[in-house]
Amino acid sequence: MPLRLVLAEDHLLVREGVQRLLEAEPGFEVVAACGDLDSLLVAVEEGRPDVVITDIRMPPGNSDEGIVIARRLRETHPSVGVVVLSQYASPGYALALLESGSDGRAYLLKERVADRDQLVSAIRAVASGGSLIDPKVVEGLIGETTRGTASPLRDLTPRELDVLRRMAEGMNNASIAVDLAVAERSVEKAINSIFQKLGLTWEPSVHKRVKAVIMYLAESDRDHPDRGSQPATRVALSSADVRRPPKASARSRTRCSRSSE
Repeated sequence: MPLRLVLAEDHLLVREGVQRLLEAEPGFEVVAACGDLDSLLVAVEEGRPDVVITDIRMPPGNSDEGIVIARRLRETHPSVGVVVLSQYASPGYALALLESGSDGRAYLLKERVADRDQLVSAIRAVASGGSLIDPKVVEGLIGETTRGTASPLRDLTPRELDVLRRMAEGMNNASIAVDLAVAERSVEKAINSIFQKLGLTWEPSVHKRVKAVIMYLAESDRDHPDRGSQPATRVALSSADVRRPPKASARSRTRCSRSSE
């Protein structure tokens, strides 16, 4: 069966262009194309998509509607993947997207749409529960601190690397403790040391964990160039380590264009 997609983009020409691109991809079916958050919520209920591809800013607020829908769907439709398309390389948006969990979420810059393979890869990744972050956003997150031989990851002890590796696999503290056969308090101590060595002491707790994982994965990609070029960095974050957003409802004020069935 094809992957059912719902597209949300307030600019008509952009929306139509992306829709044509997706419809040309074998195995994809665009069941609705919407122009605002409210109509997108209705399209999700009626269209039963596997993946939502959404602009980060749309009416009615033109602020962070793409992040809002990703959070709501985490509660109401947890199996639906979300690809957020954005013109902003600001790490803050990507971190906000990951706060409710990284599985089934992707954050790509709109310039990636010109490369159909990268957009298609992101859609297929979130449909299978994976995660992708645009490399420019990753660069903004980790800055210069992980480049070359000055990487702070090289200051981590073998035990701290073991813990960080399991954080990257999505384990929470209790699971890491069981896997390493140590006390949970020892895991907490190692994580605090990791945050300090990576310069994340003053970050909010969720941001610290996400950034530490991203830094680890970005470093792993550089240490293993034989893996090939990747359009984005994959991220794993345990849902036990994040806050759940409140449920919300909305009524549609703008109609979507829907495929005939």
